[in-house]
Amino acid sequence: MSKQNYLFTSESVSEGHPDKVSDRISDAIVDAFLAADPHSRVAVETLTTTNLVVLAGEVRGPASITKELMEETARHAVKDIGYEQDGFHWKHAKVQVHVHSQSADIAQGVDAAGNKDEGAGDQGIMFGYAVNETDTLMPAPIHFAHSILKSLAEARHSGAAPLLGPDAKSQVTLEYRAGKPVRATSIVVSTQHDASLSQADVREIVRPHVVNVLPEGWMCEEGQFYVNPTGRFVIGGPDGDCGLTGRKIIVDTYGGAAPHGGGAFSGKDPTKVDRSAAYAARYLAKNVVAAGLAEKCVIQLSYAIGVSKPLSVYVDTSGTCKVDEDKLSDVLQQLMDLSPRGIRTHLGLNKPIYARTAAYGHFGRTPDADGGFSWEKIDLVEQLKRAF
Repeated sequence: MSKQNYLFTSESVSEGHPDKVSDRISDAIVDAFLAADPHSRVAVETLTTTNLVVLAGEVRGPASITKELMEETARHAVKDIGYEQDGFHWKHAKVQVHVHSQSADIAQGVDAAGNKDEGAGDQGIMFGYAVNETDTLMPAPIHFAHSILKSLAEARHSGAAPLLGPDAKSQVTLEYRAGKPVRATSIVVSTQHDASLSQADVREIVRPHVVNVLPEGWMCEEGQFYVNPTGRFVIGGPDGDCGLTGRKIIVDTYGGAAPHGGGAFSGKDPTKVDRSAAYAARYLAKNVVAAGLAEKCVIQLSYAIGVSKPLSVYVDTSGTCKVDEDKLSDVLQQLMDLSPRGIRTHLGLNKPIYARTAAYGHFGRTPDADGGFSWEKIDLVEQLKRAF
């Protein structure tokens, strides 16, 4: 039997964190290609450091997406985040583009041809998870960690908190009783700030963004509320620490509350199952929980490069399922074609909808009218209920 009384911690990082700057640039490049040609293939990584952005990777897409356009796209992403600092400035940073054509060997294994359906772009395992701890069916610690930083970012962009910088991190520890979260036992927030602010000043700027995000009565004791515990955070972003695409995969998913297959999402077009199958697994798991068939649900999918159908579909509800798990697995596979093409078609993934996913989590978000976060829809609920 799983533990019922415990503490659990998850962290988040803001859009201005060096790794998230890299994720944002890589996903902006993906969007540029998909906007020009929905069938583009993109795998682009970004490195960011003091006034330097380096793009590298493989693409197959329209010639209109030139190196100059990729540079412009990178600069726009940095500007939108808010970096206009001496050590990292959207206009003055050097941008190097080392992007080349996709390998022909990979292309022939992945492309559809004759009677062969389009295969997976790589081997791998992907996980999806949902739990009824929050309205978004996300684990509560990562949900609140994201929400604190989103609130701070909104205040910075609106001008309500002009002395805060783009780089920030949060960490939320919750107490669970009888398997349910009941309160925060500690909160950590580190945020970049203007040199004119003291640690006490930053603490009071941050406080309402924590209190307003948490449920009433959940705020931790004052001695467990840590804001900029090193005392100063003026130099931040890529000027303070090198950033790389795909280095915050647990922040991107479930905050450590569920397994992770290991593959990153950002910088990859939706033919890559690292991304699309992880979205599909979350979509199915969320619909299972939203339908009331289980209190929590983990789904694992596995693929082989060049093979269209998943090698396995595993469903685990940690003993909370109200129906037969084997039948549930069969029903899910009937409701959704889990081939790479089937996933993209069902969720409408061949669209420029990825830059917005680069910060504050890929899951637990509100579906957008243009197809963004389509994997957060709960449109299978009635079909699942009828099946059982």
